Amino acid sequence: MGLKILVLAKQVPDTRNVGQDAMKPDGTVNRAALPAIFNPEDLNALEQALRLKDKFPGTTVEIVTMGPPRAAEIIREAMFRGADGGYLVTDRAFAGADTLATSYTLSLAAKKLAPFDLILAGRQAIDGDTAQVGPQVADKVGIPQITYAEEIQSITNGKIRVKRRLERGIEVVEAPMPCVVTVHSSAAECRFRNSKLTMKNKHAKTLSEMQETESSYVNLYKTSPSLTITEWSANDLNPDFNCLGLTGSPTKVKTIENVVLTAKESVKLTPSDADMDNLMKELISNHTIG
Repeated sequence: MGLKILVLAKQVPDTRNVGQDAMKPDGTVNRAALPAIFNPEDLNALEQALRLKDKFPGTTVEIVTMGPPRAAEIIREAMFRGADGGYLVTDRAFAGADTLATSYTLSLAAKKLAPFDLILAGRQAIDGDTAQVGPQVADKVGIPQITYAEEIQSITNGKIRVKRRLERGIEVVEAPMPCVVTVHSSAAECRFRNSKLTMKNKHAKTLSEMQETESSYVNLYKTSPSLTITEWSANDLNPDFNCLGLTGSPTKVKTIENVVLTAKESVKLTPSDADMDNLMKELISNHTIG
C-alpha cells in the first residue's frame, strides 16, 4: 500500500550570493536583487520523498508551500522531478510571518490534507536559518518529529527508521507514523528534472495563473485536472486571523547589518619550505592562528 507524503517547501531569495545591493536601507531583503530559488534543503527532503515513492508503489508526493503567487514555480519544479502536485497557500494576510505564524499556517494546511503518513521538510531555509518551522509544525499538528535526517532507512509496521546527522557523529532512531522529518543538507541531492515529466507538467498552474493564460489553453485544464495546482487563501484554512502574518509574529527584527566579504589582497606561494615558513610566521604575528 502506498504512502501519502507531504513535502513542506519554500521559495527563497538566493542568499548564497549576496552583493552590495542585497539589502534595502530599511534593513529588509531586496528580493528584486536576488534570484528566487527552491530552498536547497527542501530539495534534499523532496529526494527522500521521491525515493519512498520509488520503493512503495501507489505513494503520492505533494508539495505544500506558503508564499506569493510566484511560489507556484517551485511546485512545478517538484513536479518536473517526480512530485504528483502541490498546494500553494497564498494570501496578503500571511505577509510578514515569522516562524511561529508560518508554522501555524502550514499546520492548518497539513490538517486540511489529513490523513497523511509523513511530512518531510528541509532542516532550515537559507533566508532565515532558524530550523524552527518543521518542529513547530509537528508540535501544532500533534505528531512526533525527527530532525537532522540524512537518510530514511526503512518504513515497516507503521514505524519509520531514520539516520540522523549530528555535530559529532550519527544516530539511528525510530518514530511512529505519521510524523514530521526534517532533512539535513548532507542527505542525498535531489534528482534532476525528468524530461517526460517536464513536458507533461510544464503547463501546470494555479487558478490565479490560469486567469492570465491564453484562451487556447483553457480546455487543457478542463481535460487534465492534474495540471491544476490547488491554491488556498486564508479563508480556506479557517484560521484565527490574530495568529497570521505580522500580527501573529512575536519576533521583531531590531537591526540588520549587511556584511559583504571581499578579498583586498592576495599572496602567491610556492611549495618551498621558505614560503611555508614565512606564511606561518605571518599568520601567527597577526593572530590568525596561535
